[in-house]
Amino acid sequence: MRLAAVDLGASSGRVMAGTVGPGRLDIEEVRRFPNEPVRLGSTLHWDVLGLYRETLAGIQAAHRQGPLAGIGVDSWAVDYGLLDASGMLLGNPVHYRDSRTDGVMEWVSKKISARELYDVTGLQQLPINTLYQLVSEVDTLGAAATLLMIPDLVAYWLTGEIGVERTNASTTQLYDVQAKQWATGLAERVGIPPRLLPRLRDPGEWIGTLLPGLAEELALPELPVLAVGSHDTASAVVAVPAESGANFAYISSGTWSLVGVELAEPELSDAALAANFTNEGGVDGTIRFLRNVMGLWVLTETLRTWAAHGDPVDLAGVLASAADAPALAAVVDIDAPAFLTPGDMPARIAQVCRETGQRPPGTRAEVVRCIVDSLALAYRRTVRLAANLAGKTVDVVHVVGGGTRNHLLCQLTADACGVPVLAGPVEAAALGNVLVQARALGADLPDLAAMRGLVRRTQPMREYRPSGREAEWVAAEARLDLAARVT
Repeated sequence: MRLAAVDLGASSGRVMAGTVGPGRLDIEEVRRFPNEPVRLGSTLHWDVLGLYRETLAGIQAAHRQGPLAGIGVDSWAVDYGLLDASGMLLGNPVHYRDSRTDGVMEWVSKKISARELYDVTGLQQLPINTLYQLVSEVDTLGAAATLLMIPDLVAYWLTGEIGVERTNASTTQLYDVQAKQWATGLAERVGIPPRLLPRLRDPGEWIGTLLPGLAEELALPELPVLAVGSHDTASAVVAVPAESGANFAYISSGTWSLVGVELAEPELSDAALAANFTNEGGVDGTIRFLRNVMGLWVLTETLRTWAAHGDPVDLAGVLASAADAPALAAVVDIDAPAFLTPGDMPARIAQVCRETGQRPPGTRAEVVRCIVDSLALAYRRTVRLAANLAGKTVDVVHVVGGGTRNHLLCQLTADACGVPVLAGPVEAAALGNVLVQARALGADLPDLAAMRGLVRRTQPMREYRPSGREAEWVAAEARLDLAARVT
């Protein structure tokens, strides 16, 4: 069967066509488009109508290339659209990197302790979380009737059906990770009306079919739209090609890096809370026990800064030069608040290096080497901490997503973690999306092991072996820890 996977990332979107059959899993890109934020006044928005327009064009093109059996939508987490009682969108969704949540976490902490929030939601404390975004606009929620996460908003426009899929709901800090229902009591305590939280859906659930008028406009049949792991990381983890029973960690590497392990039950210990680990819902009731690492955003924003200054840099070329630059000459905490918002990343890196007593990178190759070394060091720390908190052993790290194309980063990740890295597939989120759709439509894929086995047999992977220079990473980690204590 042939299926359309709408995969909306935080920096680009794509519509992929996947074909699933006995021993077969193919994926092809039909349409790719940028996802660029729009600043209106002082507020940073998503261009959600532009994304929807591109989504329709991609679905239409995919069907022209061969009949589709279904459509699934996944996207980044935490952001949302609000509908009024008539179903109209109340303004363009606000970007999670907008500054409107400044200080909101501190205000919420006076109403609900971090321990109580974690006991209920299992979610790491990040200012971008949906809870804090809603609190930032709580005085304007009176006109809103329904909240929809971004993939559910797109599905609503396709089908007219309202609901929120669980894996994305679990990223909001408004979802009870043990009861697997909305945490309406928490919402009420911070002024968020529970009426905004619609019915929850499970991955694989039939949402509806294309609205008749829309199908006619696009010259499409009334195709089914299916719920998938609508948080793109949930779909990506479905496509992690791990052996059944393997002791693995995963890194879903893109604009953000989601680094963690898969659990059967949430881990809500004091140590997990202190380490700011999150328990997000996965497909088939699993828990994605992970922490957000800043990811390739810092590198992308660095390249954008250089281009804006009139001197664009070829990524492949600068990565090749970075591979020859001195290793671990300077490392920064890649998750520091300084790197969260758009801006001049090279200048920020230099400033952090000066503040921590390090010589700032002097060349562009050294800047890029600092970024990838710092990312690999963050991966090392997060993988090891996830394993310790969950009481697991990690024998292999699977890297999926766009970061698998960064061979230098993959090799440094193996070196830093001290275990083999298996990189691939690149389009893991789209593959996981397609696999969940295929199972819902009758494919013989009864569980995650079966889906991952099909990925393993059909998709290319590349192995990176550790270099055996772990002492250098231990020393760099100690240097970073010392700098943090000093500052």
